[in-house]
Parts: sequence; C-alpha cells; structure tokens
Amino acid sequence: MGRDEKGIQACNKFGEHILSMIFVTIGTHEQPFNRLIREIDRIKAQGLTDERVVVQSGYSTYKPKYCESHEFLSYNQMQELMEEAHIIITHGGPSTFMQALQHGKIPIVVPRMSEYHEHVNDHQVMFSREVSLKMRNIILVDDVAKLWSIISRYDDLVKTMDDGEGGSHNAEFNLNLQKIIRNLMDGNSIRK
Repeated sequence: MGRDEKGIQACNKFGEHILSMIFVTIGTHEQPFNRLIREIDRIKAQGLTDERVVVQSGYSTYKPKYCESHEFLSYNQMQELMEEAHIIITHGGPSTFMQALQHGKIPIVVPRMSEYHEHVNDHQVMFSREVSLKMRNIILVDDVAKLWSIISRYDDLVKTMDDGEGGSHNAEFNLNLQKIIRNLMDGNSIRK
C-alpha cells in the first residue's frame, strides 16, 4: 500500500489501485451525534481525503452531504463495512469498538459527551480514556477538531501501538476489559 496526501491507496485482486474506505459508526443511541458526523463531512467536503467515507448516522439530525450515509445498518452490513474499512471511527460504546478490534483494526474512538447532549452522562469519555491508557489499543479523540490530524497519521500511529510481538492479545484484552467493567459497575475507582 502506498500513501498519498489525501488518502490511502490499496490494490484490488487485479493489482489495480483503489482508494480505501473510512467507516464511521455512531451506534443506535437515541441522542444525535452531530458533532462527529458534521466533522467527518467537513473533512470530506474540503477534499482532505479522497477515501470513500461511509457513515452510519443513527439518530443524528445533521445529514452528511459529502459522505455516503445510512441511518442504520444490519449486523451483516456492519461486519462487511468493518472488514472492508481501512479506518473505523466509532463512538465510545465498548461493543462497537470491540467489534473493530475483532476485525483486527485499531479504532479511532470519539466518545459521546453530555455537554453536547450526545448522551446522558460522560461514561463513554471515562471508559474510553481508561481503555486508551490501560490497553493502548484504541486511538482516543475527545476533540473532533483533531480528527483530521489523527486520520492523516493513522498508519503511523497504529505502528507505534504495535508491541512488536506480532501476536494476538485478545484474551488478555478481554480479561482486562472485564476487570474495568466490573470496577465501574461496583463503583470502584478504575485507577486502583
């Protein structure tokens, strides 16, 4: 694969260069996540990426003008898009970013925030920060103004997250994630 200034180029089975895809999913929570949808649409509108951008927009009231958009997708459609995607950008819901990890992708996680009326509280922010710090297998973006900077450096960032062993750490990740969730449910401080 080669990189140009606007996107990642991949080759299909015939060796022809094709642009890869960015998949953005915000889940099914009933509050809009316009902040993220608007920013990815701005990135595409300004021509910062030539990559195909597919957005699952849920209940957002902002409708993308420059990205392919679907309010909701079936489970199979989600899996196909995650498999096809070069970059997966997701909200801070653990089941969604865990799906990305199961596809072997390091997700960019933009947690919903209560101050923007995207969720009832900031549990996605707290949880995503803990996973980012302890597991180091997601890329946390809590300021959408930094999203393009992260997208444009994605491959380099992912390389720095590799431990060099090349092996899967899914079992270890799952055990540590269970501990984090158990501590959150018990009301204990995660940092203990």
